[in-house]
Amino acid sequence: MLSETVAESTSRRGFLARAGRLLLAVSGTGFVAAALRAQQAEAFHFCGHIYTTGSCPHPTGLPRIDRAGFPLRAADGHPVDDLGRPVDSLGRPVDARGDLLRDPDGNPLPSAPRTRICQVAAQEHGFRPYHDGSWYRCCGGHVRRLMDCCGYVRNRINGDAALTGYCYSGRRVFCVMYYDSKIRC
Repeated sequence: MLSETVAESTSRRGFLARAGRLLLAVSGTGFVAAALRAQQAEAFHFCGHIYTTGSCPHPTGLPRIDRAGFPLRAADGHPVDDLGRPVDSLGRPVDARGDLLRDPDGNPLPSAPRTRICQVAAQEHGFRPYHDGSWYRCCGGHVRRLMDCCGYVRNRINGDAALTGYCYSGRRVFCVMYYDSKIRC
């Protein structure tokens, strides 16, 4: 046993064994760190929300809404219609500069509806929507209100058993959405 220890600490074989362990540790650490980063990215699908209940259906992806529950583009808070197009204050589709979108003949494109996100989830999945639960987080220097879209449902949008305790009168959480306030934190 003592001879093994001496051989490992002084011989070429011992050097290679130590170098191999070091290389494995370094490469393993990178692999483990990358795996943990991927898990963290999946675990937090939007700031302040741990990914247990999926997002409500939204025309542009992340379920950002305005005060009234209508869809906003997550990146900049610009109102969007049910097709995901940015819209002006009259609900008309616009381009990045705010100019009306036009068809090939130069006519303004028709407006599409803007439907409340929780209402869309309920229509698509066959339940009556309720907004019951909310909680707050500091995200990007402003208070974010995370909101539950509740209903008399058995399963969440992602197929798991629906959560109890966040909604009232026996309703359960179906999906989640968020509102970014202007309040600094």
